Amino acid sequence: MLEDKQRWNERYQEHPIPDNVSKILEKYVDNVNIGQALDIACGMGRNTHFLASKGFDIDAVDISDYALSKIKKSPIITKIEADLDKYNIAPNKYDLILNTNYLNRRLLSQMKDGLKQGGVVMFETFIIAHGDFKLPTMNLDYLLRKNELLHSFIGLDVIYYEEKIDTNLRGERVKIASIVAQKN
Repeated sequence: MLEDKQRWNERYQEHPIPDNVSKILEKYVDNVNIGQALDIACGMGRNTHFLASKGFDIDAVDISDYALSKIKKSPIITKIEADLDKYNIAPNKYDLILNTNYLNRRLLSQMKDGLKQGGVVMFETFIIAHGDFKLPTMNLDYLLRKNELLHSFIGLDVIYYEEKIDTNLRGERVKIASIVAQKN
């Protein structure tokens, strides 16, 4: 964990991520009952701060204590420093679970279980095909396969799903998969 924490701390310090809110979150946040939210791999809080402005109580989880230090102190934001390889999502707790630009397959079924009835998951990350754009090689364990995200949330009502070419936060062309799904 210490090695991962150090790597992420350095990454956030050397290459800060812009603070623009995830497009999928902006577009679909009104489909969610305001209540308890979980921001997985929250980084420096770009989506956490947006959710707070909408009135959510947020559990913001990341391994980087540096990134978490950049999240504003607020009574409605709980910062959780945790290794996501060991972190477990509490069952039946969240109205919204948000996961952007991060993949830990171990957490996928926990996300479904972590939603309250009527809760929504919003998940968006990279798929293997983005290697077609000559970006530095990434570990394939952290890239989705075609339709994998859709299959991971079988049993939820899909509000939106898409795999598309997009631009990442660094301005590079990538291929991403996005889903918004509700537990009914």
